[in-house]
Amino acid sequence: MVNRGVFASVGRQIGVGKESDIFEVASEDGTILAMKLHRLGRVSFRAVKSKRDYLKHRRSYNWLYLSRLAALKEFSFMKALEEHGFPVPNALDCNRHCVIMSLVPGYPLVQVKELQNPEMVFERIIGLVVCLAEHGLIHCDFNEFNIMIDDDENVAMIDFPQMVSVSHRNAQMYFDRDVECIYKFFGKRFNLSFEEQADHSDSAEEDAEDSSRPCFSSINKTAGFLDKELAASGFTRKDQADMDKFIEEGSDEDAVSGDEEDASDSTEAIVRDTDALHLSEQQPEQIQEGDGADKDETRQRVAASRHESEAQDGSEERGECEEDACDAELVKRLNKQRRRAIAAAHGGRKALASRNSYKDKGGRSSHNSKIQKQLSGW
Repeated sequence: MVNRGVFASVGRQIGVGKESDIFEVASEDGTILAMKLHRLGRVSFRAVKSKRDYLKHRRSYNWLYLSRLAALKEFSFMKALEEHGFPVPNALDCNRHCVIMSLVPGYPLVQVKELQNPEMVFERIIGLVVCLAEHGLIHCDFNEFNIMIDDDENVAMIDFPQMVSVSHRNAQMYFDRDVECIYKFFGKRFNLSFEEQADHSDSAEEDAEDSSRPCFSSINKTAGFLDKELAASGFTRKDQADMDKFIEEGSDEDAVSGDEEDASDSTEAIVRDTDALHLSEQQPEQIQEGDGADKDETRQRVAASRHESEAQDGSEERGECEEDACDAELVKRLNKQRRRAIAAAHGGRKALASRNSYKDKGGRSSHNSKIQKQLSGW
């Protein structure tokens, strides 16, 4: 950006948020601008994957990649809103996770304690919420922290990465939340009283609608199609929805087929085990059902096999006894050699004292070293 001549110097930090840091920058002619660095992935805000739609349908992500997407989305939103006459900063340039915009004169509304015309400011802010919805967008974070006001009580909006479309499945909830934040702040800070009306039908009079709380269902959403132009959250084409549905169904079918294969493998193993049991049970029955000659031959073979197995068992037992005796003698010899080696080693040497035995400080360690010295001497 410096090589392109966007700005020439960086100044102090003027804002810190859960998703970004804001610095003052100056151009070559001395104009003060604002530089916003998106820094997603802070410890205090790591649920960005579920709270924001930067990833869309991707599974793998990187914090710097998410920050770049957030900066690009905010830059495109500011450009589009400025073209449609909304009071937003002038977006100048965007590169990676950095956005350069004009510095909005004024203060955050949260820092303002008194207003000359709080009712007029309140109507302007609520009018911005309704106008955004008429153009197909919802701010989703429209509160006193993201509203700037100058000395002439002119209002400007900031912070746009979280904006969604009016076709989002939770659009009404986000719209009602933005309106509730404004009503609650002005009621507490400036003691404004609001008359709630239950009738929000299309046939109500305009004066009643102006004095009552805005309703999402009664807003005419034909003023513009910024949500479609900017591909805001919630705007998905039918083909994309069908594709996502197909992918989900395919993953579910894979999981079901895997479960069926595991079940079939287990059933085959059970069948093999039962077949083996049936065969082992059928063998003596088949021997009994044979002819007389076959019975005699089988009996002789069985008897001969029994004698052979008994003879083998006896020889194996004798061999095992001999091996045990040899092992016992070998162990005795090894123990005797070990004792002789230990006695020879201790007979010609003196017991080595501890390395720190000379440090007699009168503490517990010195007492232990004395005991060890006495034990080694014994």
